[in-house]
Amino acid sequence: MELSYVEQINQAAGYIRGRIGDRLPAIGLVLGSGLGDLAEEVEDAAVIDFGDVPHFPVSTVEGHAGRFVVGKLEGKTVIVMQGRFHYYEGYPMRKVVAPIYVMHKLGVRTIVLTNAAGGMNRAFRPGDLMLICDHINMTGDHPLIGKNFAELGPRFPDMSEAYNKAYRELAHRISSQIRGDDGDSLELQEGVYCGISGPSYMTPAELGMLARLGGDAVGMSTVAETIAARHCGIDVLGISCITDMAIGEELEPLTHEQVMEVANRTKPKFAALVKSFVREVGR
Repeated sequence: MELSYVEQINQAAGYIRGRIGDRLPAIGLVLGSGLGDLAEEVEDAAVIDFGDVPHFPVSTVEGHAGRFVVGKLEGKTVIVMQGRFHYYEGYPMRKVVAPIYVMHKLGVRTIVLTNAAGGMNRAFRPGDLMLICDHINMTGDHPLIGKNFAELGPRFPDMSEAYNKAYRELAHRISSQIRGDDGDSLELQEGVYCGISGPSYMTPAELGMLARLGGDAVGMSTVAETIAARHCGIDVLGISCITDMAIGEELEPLTHEQVMEVANRTKPKFAALVKSFVREVGR
């Protein structure tokens, strides 16, 4: 008999628990394209490939290592996803968000979801970091469609504060203490993230539509994970690395390699922000 979704989640969590012992994490980090190097700073780390976890698919995207790293970061026990699963890889939404529920089973109550995104707000520049204050789901799908499992969360979860306001305020306070190469403090943008299915980048007309709808950035992840996190009671800090300007009438050709290049340049200030957040959250 095929296992239910909850049974698959429990088996996956049980496998990881068997690999990490009593080092149960309270904070989860999901590291998007080009941002996975932060996991190398986790101390006393246990490394678990996604492919070794029961019922998990394998990440197929360049720039995604496809593994969990569990250990200490800034004195806190964390579980880091180096890479994630995407809807455009052909996985159903419930597979895409399964790691969120697994992390919840392991004890995670705070999660930092990061991504590389195109900036639609004309005040943004490539290399900016944007705190996500809200999102628009344009994927055409939803991770909670189908049978609801009360063990995971309610049938109709509230999304009035999908991205924790207190976490955003903390991130802004922290950013004033982070200095860039030019000596200036880190200035964070804030805005609405539009989640699309991908894998193609958007046309100028589509980007113009999203901007008129109120979007500030666009990408191919994060929205479904946030919905699942709020469903099971995890508080979310979302951070987008703005890797290119996705402005319809000024749109230029874009490649994944260009996205990775800008994300790589942004890594120092991104890492400083996330590490400071991990250190300060919950104090």
